[in-house]
Amino acid sequence: MKLNSIKPAEGSKQDKRRVGRGIGSGFGKTAGRGHKGQKSRTGGFHKVGFEGGQMPLQRRLPKRGFKSLTKADTAHVRTGELARLPFDVIDLLALKQANVVAGSVTGVKIYLSGDITRAITVQGLSLSKGAQAAIEAAGGKILEVAAE
Repeated sequence: MKLNSIKPAEGSKQDKRRVGRGIGSGFGKTAGRGHKGQKSRTGGFHKVGFEGGQMPLQRRLPKRGFKSLTKADTAHVRTGELARLPFDVIDLLALKQANVVAGSVTGVKIYLSGDITRAITVQGLSLSKGAQAAIEAAGGKILEVAAE
């Protein structure tokens, strides 16, 4: 195979439609634009969504939903992950050192998922009710719970 012998597949390329080139082309006279009206004239197009001055659909519909700006700053940690950590006092810094959460995280919430058997102290993190009960049942302590 040579570079000068490569051709596109049969039927994959079509000639550009040449409008306004006489009646025999099928696109003569009005060149496929129809008769009269704004879209038949040169420069007669408006921006996407323009409805002739009527209030456009995207402005008639109500705004809905919410995107949290702090969602990416909060990480979720399972109680099973806490049990494997070598620290006795677990706070945000300890979780970052153990690479459990990313360095950009500013807040952590602990959820009940997995067993926790040893006594640990959780400091400055927010917890779910189940996680709090599991840590206290294992003999652990919770100091200064972070506000959510």
